[in-house]
Amino acid sequence: MPGSLAISIGQHSDRGRKEINQDFHGALIPDGAALAMKGVAIAIADGISSSPVSGVAAEAAIRSFLTDYYCTSDAWTVKTSAQRVITATNAWLHAETRRHADVGDVDRGHVCSFSALVLKARQAHIFHVGDCRISRLHGRSLEPLTDEHRLVVSSRQSYLARALGARPGVEIDYRITDLHVGDVFVLSSDGVHEHVTGEDIAAAIAAHPGDADAAARDIVGAAVASGSGDNLTIQIVHIDDLPDIDADGWLPDAALEPAAPPEPGAVLDGYRIIRSLHVSHRSHVFLAADTETGETVAIKTPATEMRSDVSSLRRLMMEEWIARRLNSPNVMRTPPRKSRRNALYVVTEYIEGQTLAQWMADHSEPDLETIRHIAAQIAAGLRAFHRAEMVHQDLRPQNVMIDRYGAVKLIDFGATRVAGVSEAGSTAWDQILGTVQYTAPEYFLGEQGDSRADIFSLGVIVYQLLTGRLPYGAGIAKTRTRMQQARLTYTPAFELRPSAPLWFDLAIRRATNPNPWKRYQDVDEFMHDLRRPNPDLPGSTRQPLIQRHPARFWQGVSAFLGLLVVVLLWRLSRTGNPF
Repeated sequence: MPGSLAISIGQHSDRGRKEINQDFHGALIPDGAALAMKGVAIAIADGISSSPVSGVAAEAAIRSFLTDYYCTSDAWTVKTSAQRVITATNAWLHAETRRHADVGDVDRGHVCSFSALVLKARQAHIFHVGDCRISRLHGRSLEPLTDEHRLVVSSRQSYLARALGARPGVEIDYRITDLHVGDVFVLSSDGVHEHVTGEDIAAAIAAHPGDADAAARDIVGAAVASGSGDNLTIQIVHIDDLPDIDADGWLPDAALEPAAPPEPGAVLDGYRIIRSLHVSHRSHVFLAADTETGETVAIKTPATEMRSDVSSLRRLMMEEWIARRLNSPNVMRTPPRKSRRNALYVVTEYIEGQTLAQWMADHSEPDLETIRHIAAQIAAGLRAFHRAEMVHQDLRPQNVMIDRYGAVKLIDFGATRVAGVSEAGSTAWDQILGTVQYTAPEYFLGEQGDSRADIFSLGVIVYQLLTGRLPYGAGIAKTRTRMQQARLTYTPAFELRPSAPLWFDLAIRRATNPNPWKRYQDVDEFMHDLRRPNPDLPGSTRQPLIQRHPARFWQGVSAFLGLLVVVLLWRLSRTGNPF
């Protein structure tokens, strides 16, 4: 279909001069959302001659990759999804080798070379282990995109240095390259590319325009004629069309008209509107009840002025999409869809309670254990985001709910960045909509944030719970360079709340460091240091004033010297001699 990824592929495999064919290959071209979010997968595997079960390994590697890759989360990047599947396959193959008679004899085990090409949006992702090869047509020759993992002993002897199933763990070569309409990729086993030149392969492809299968057969035939004694497999992939940038047809409600804010008593696709819960310039949130089950839910519709704003509508659709891919008691959930919708709106669980901002207004000085309890639940919610390769990007007290039982839940995913979605070509999710007081400093430099940006926001919230203030005031929002951010002054929490332990404050200070590389790299590290003193944190021992507050130190020195000068001048005026 116009505006989507389209390829044509030709493939051929032959046992050649061997009794059996231990090569295996395959391709899967999905449609709809799977095409946009996961892409096209093409893979080739080559068994080793010394193993009677290597063909079984090659087939298992291809089948598991083409099946399991599409079962991974849409939120994950291609790299994360593919590497997890390949790693799991390697572990299974290695275990099979260990289970059979020739324990430890890799040469007779479930071992094979493996290479995969995943085409998503406008990029090609290459995964490679062993001595198969992925190349790209370049003029009248081929440009190799992978390196063979072979250990050459002599001109007549070499060994496979890396393969699936050979060891408990596997090192996977990964490469990414941009796609262009007209690109041609070639995947081949060594039985082909060691006996046919790149020029001959390019010539065969050119000789069969529109018939890649015929080209593949001719290339295999040429390799056999050139003396190849191995199994032979080749796949030829033509890029016929590429998707439009920022296409959103994969979203379930993309074609629907946005719902107008309903009136109380109205019924919207089986939900009866009870009352308004919240109104902002971006959206309207209503309390509603399922007319069949009576379950209460929250329904969000775009604000009237946002009904024609494409970016706002995308973010609205993504909120429910994100909620369906997260499973945490500390993240707002969404109920299963009950029927086809006739308009664009979002349905989520109704959380009866108050925002953390309201809670903070009611509890001006909570104790440390209460602060830790709230922070730990927020961290648990963030952990669910980060494991799904998502960054919330708008963590603030107004987007944290505390229900009537004290459970903390993260809400409002309109600014959430999803790695897999961004990789699919959508740019709307990269806009930063967070509140500046809680936004990580790197965003003000035009950089893209990661999980450490959420850790910064959490650190600011913990500091505010402890002191009622912000660690840097409003200074961060005014910075536009690294140098300006390095000059920011952190106000120690114990100066505002003397009962706060130094070690507790040091953990907050690290979490809110303007430099993301000096922050905690994982939210669990932050939670650990809020529970017990970490002697490795800078400043764990009481620092002198000149280190803690150099400006205040020198101001004090200057004041003292100024006072000394005044005293000396006074004595000079009285006696004519200051001594």
